[in-house]
Amino acid sequence: MANVSVNNFRSANDEPSMENSLAQAYSSRPEFQQGTCDVLVLNAAARQSLMAVRSLGKRGLRIAALGTPDSLATPAFSSRWCHSKITCPAYKGTKEHLHYLHQLLEANGARVVIPTADSDVTLLRQYREQIESRTGLAIAKEPALAIAVSKERTLEVATRLGLRIPRGITLGNVSEVRAALREIGLPAVVKPEESWIESGEQSVRVICQLVTTPDEARRAVEELTCFGGKVLFQQFLTGKREAISFLYADGQMHARFAQWAKRTNPPMGGVSVLRQSMVIPVDIGEQAERLVREIDLEGYSEVEFRRDSAGYPYLMEINPRLSASVEIAVRAGVDFPYLLYQWANGESIDVVRGYRSGLWMRHLGGDIDTTIASLVQRGRPGVSSPARAILDFCTSFFIPALYDYLDWEDPLPAWRATIGFPRDLWHLAQQHFLKNKAR
Repeated sequence: MANVSVNNFRSANDEPSMENSLAQAYSSRPEFQQGTCDVLVLNAAARQSLMAVRSLGKRGLRIAALGTPDSLATPAFSSRWCHSKITCPAYKGTKEHLHYLHQLLEANGARVVIPTADSDVTLLRQYREQIESRTGLAIAKEPALAIAVSKERTLEVATRLGLRIPRGITLGNVSEVRAALREIGLPAVVKPEESWIESGEQSVRVICQLVTTPDEARRAVEELTCFGGKVLFQQFLTGKREAISFLYADGQMHARFAQWAKRTNPPMGGVSVLRQSMVIPVDIGEQAERLVREIDLEGYSEVEFRRDSAGYPYLMEINPRLSASVEIAVRAGVDFPYLLYQWANGESIDVVRGYRSGLWMRHLGGDIDTTIASLVQRGRPGVSSPARAILDFCTSFFIPALYDYLDWEDPLPAWRATIGFPRDLWHLAQQHFLKNKAR
């Protein structure tokens, strides 16, 4: 989303009294009377937000976590290190959500704000000058961030540096699908150029889709461009998925970490649910670092690659905020949330020289989701057969692994995630049913 000129946290279409009326409405809420905190972590429902709360809380910092009413479960609120549990009355991605955040920052005086979702990054970018006058914002500076959140611009830089990128073309509407099919073929992946785009008074999340027929391709492009955004129509790669994470600042790499994903949710490529730390591969390690330095992308970033059948790596995208899989890095010895806090707070940043490779981590709820999805999507490219999916799921219990949410020093978030999982699963099943019915 492009930057918007603002004044006192108002867009051109906001009523002049909006901020004052919201301030009056919010001032009496309990969370505005709880005093100061050191760090405000956004998107409290996310796994990476819980990891940030734990990481920073263990170091003696006072942590506040902000959730939204659309969150089905918020395990971070159950953490012993979460001092303030705040639920914003407005849904994420809306202007009201940002106004609430503005008032909250004035009340609790957080030194650092850590966004962990694309929606938060998208919204905060519009008002970063006003926010940064009050607190440290843990996202990269413009224009580096503008490149990182745009897949098309990221791939342009990568091409200039000589990195391999998937064959693909940019589409603006469904009428261009026929030409894309001739040039790229099927199966293919249709990706939004940006993960969050503005629609009316709020931002809308759009995700990539695997397409195997011309009808699926047209439907996907139509769905992803209906809000005015562009999409990338790319070749489908099925090889090993690997990622390199960095903490980069002032021309120095303070930390590096590599992992690969054995399974993801959804199965064709999404959030990793079974992953392993590894020694940084020479090829993608050098390529990812060159890319981050060329963009001058400070703070935390995760650079994702996927290999083809011959083993050659292709750049997928960059995540310029804490990723869902960051817990494995922390458990392996690279405390990215704390390094990110040091950077955003203007402190001297630690340098991490190494970490434990070969460590397995599993997100059990996500692994159940992806196994069910494999049964539903059987026969599609990149999806295991039902028998293989069930066997892989069951045999993974015999792999010595750590589990997301589970920390014996802080057991309640794991319990909260466990009891909330059936409700989450039912919600996902309803979404899947409604999507198929609409088709």
